[in-house]
Amino acid sequence: MAVVVPFDKNRGIAEPAHDRVGVLLVNLGTPDTADAKGIRVYLREFLSDPRVIENQGLIWKIILEGIVLRIRPGRKAIDYQKIWNTEKNESPLKTYTRGQAEKLALSIADHKHVVIEWGMRYGNPSIKAGIDQLTSQGCDRILVVPLYPQYSASTSATVVDKVADALGEMRAQPTIRVTPPYYDEPVYIDALAASIRKHLAACPFEPELIMASFHGMPQSYVDKGDPYQKQCVATVDALRAKLGLDEKRLMLTFQSRFGYQKWLQPYTDKTIEELAKNGLKRLAIVTPGFSSDCLETLEEIAGENAEIFHHNGGEKFTYIPCLNDSDEGMDVIRHLVLRELQGWI
Repeated sequence: MAVVVPFDKNRGIAEPAHDRVGVLLVNLGTPDTADAKGIRVYLREFLSDPRVIENQGLIWKIILEGIVLRIRPGRKAIDYQKIWNTEKNESPLKTYTRGQAEKLALSIADHKHVVIEWGMRYGNPSIKAGIDQLTSQGCDRILVVPLYPQYSASTSATVVDKVADALGEMRAQPTIRVTPPYYDEPVYIDALAASIRKHLAACPFEPELIMASFHGMPQSYVDKGDPYQKQCVATVDALRAKLGLDEKRLMLTFQSRFGYQKWLQPYTDKTIEELAKNGLKRLAIVTPGFSSDCLETLEEIAGENAEIFHHNGGEKFTYIPCLNDSDEGMDVIRHLVLRELQGWI
């Protein structure tokens, strides 16, 4: 975001304006390119995070370097190329996150001393780059906004870890605030419900079931105290109440498992297969744990899981997009930002 910097005639250099407040939107991340090389770089950073894979011992390092990073990038490159934004040569996640930052800046433009930036936990632009951009524009206070409705140590907490890493390299540190998870915020539930209603109103069929699919995590992480599963349940409970649906019409599942250990259940793909085999013909899926569409929603859900449904007897399938930078989605982000900036603006 461009900011006018006052000119100091005595020193002959531009001095940053003070009393500016920064807002840094942070999403999970994306490879820079949709080829095996770019995805390998991204996966190495992602899977080397001890918040994501907690046991970073020698055995995991051998598996990561010797197997995962040799095989997985090529396979994932095929998937990324299916959804890649070829016009901008970037992933949809990057496109939507940039859009969220730009629209947020426009919607709070009356707060002229607030500067908006965006970054990724993994990949580019990095969190450090975002913080550097904000401090270079005179922001001595920064609100960090992890774009995860539900908290988990492997998403929200690792954003804070990376912010701390960036601050650790700074002598003059800005003051930091971090927005809390918003899994049951009325504005978020209202936005989800409005998005679902709008999509289904334009859908040529009425689904028998709406499935709310969340990114999974190892069961062991929850057993150790991670609140993620409870917050996903709370989101779906609130959404059922808002839409007037029961558990038979709005079901919660978990997707994107990795490795061989037990993950949160029920699994999205296995549940879809079973439902289709048992006679379910019309299915809609929404992904309330993702603020922006990405590989896991556009390729895994709208692609792979749609194929599973049809292959096992399902007839009509629709994917309900994430809130992205829609009017409903921006209502959520603007509400969170303005609330958490109280006292600073």
